[in-house]
Amino acid sequence: MKMKEMTYVSLFAAIMIVLGFLPPIILPFTPVPITAQTLGVMLAGVVLGARLGGMSMILFLLIILAGVPGLAGGRGGASVFVGPSAGYILSWPLSAFLIGLLVEKAKQPLKVWKVFLYNFAAGIIFVYLCGIPVVAFVMDISLEAASISGLSYLPGDLLKAIIAAGLGVKIRQRLFKNQTALNTNRTKEIA
Repeated sequence: MKMKEMTYVSLFAAIMIVLGFLPPIILPFTPVPITAQTLGVMLAGVVLGARLGGMSMILFLLIILAGVPGLAGGRGGASVFVGPSAGYILSWPLSAFLIGLLVEKAKQPLKVWKVFLYNFAAGIIFVYLCGIPVVAFVMDISLEAASISGLSYLPGDLLKAIIAAGLGVKIRQRLFKNQTALNTNRTKEIA
């Protein structure tokens, strides 16, 4: 892996930790808080693509596993991987990977509305499909009850998907525009 790629992966793991500083919203009927961190997952996929986006989330989870309290509410350590939030948290690397894959396969230039759909499919629906069954299992409640309580996250997640689409497309365009200009200048210097 190139130094620039390692920097991007580390940067997005750090962004996840910063998003964890925002206080979670605790709902009385579910043990899983509403956090801003799914915004970071979506942004990682959109901006970094499949491989690096997924790697950034794996790095983030390893940091959490090591005990760093980087999840919203100051949570960290191995216990978060067996609690009610575990399915959601463990889905993040694959979610970022899937979003990144969809973005990479998309016709260029990227359209914000398409990226929103990618975020909705892989950043919301996929994450819910992983998280809700774990909540049901850990809390010993029916899948239906866990699904109904999971719907409370939808309005905020839709807003995060919109923000990640708009912001992510702009960052990705700037990032690759600058890389293209940099590569063109290097080619001219060599010739």
